[in-house]
Amino acid sequence: MKNEQGIRLMLVDDHFAVRVGMSTSLKFENDIDVIAEAATGEDAIKLFEEHQPDVVVMDWRLPGMSGVDALIEIRKRNPRARVVMLSMYEGEEDVYRAIESGASGYVLKSADLNEVLSAIRVVASGGRYLMPVLAGRLAERMTRAPLTERELEVLRLIVEGHSNKEIAAKLGLAEITIKQHVSNVLEKMNVQDRTQATTAAIQRGIVHLEG
Repeated sequence: MKNEQGIRLMLVDDHFAVRVGMSTSLKFENDIDVIAEAATGEDAIKLFEEHQPDVVVMDWRLPGMSGVDALIEIRKRNPRARVVMLSMYEGEEDVYRAIESGASGYVLKSADLNEVLSAIRVVASGGRYLMPVLAGRLAERMTRAPLTERELEVLRLIVEGHSNKEIAAKLGLAEITIKQHVSNVLEKMNVQDRTQATTAAIQRGIVHLEG
């Protein structure tokens, strides 16, 4: 029998089977009640305002508006909203962006149910939850100087394989300016060349290769 004072939970994932699987598993938890489900970030915002759940478990990768963008919008409306990001993304930049955007927890989709339950309960009680392996990556990310928006643009084009000349043409800048941006990117990322920058950008979650 469900506890009437239990945790009112909303699930957000664009995969129906994932939502059903998690919702079914949570039915066996007496202190957790799934009160709403959403498949998109836009629906998550609307349903949050309608149901005011205690905790939201939100997938990062959603069609259209991302989970982090939905998180930002939800917290604009209710700064006390508690959101656990449940994501396949495990790079340091992914975790950093989610926490900086207001997430109270971050759990990988590869985690077992007990880990997800722990995150939900800790966050519901007002705490923060981060998987130990992610905590180390977040700490490492905090030591790095952030890339500017322009440097991020340049890095994304580097990852796509463009030369300095091509990047300059795409961004409408002088090639010497691009060379300086590239130099700044390498220094901030603590890598030696473009190849290392590409590898690090993908591993750290700065750039995602969608497919």
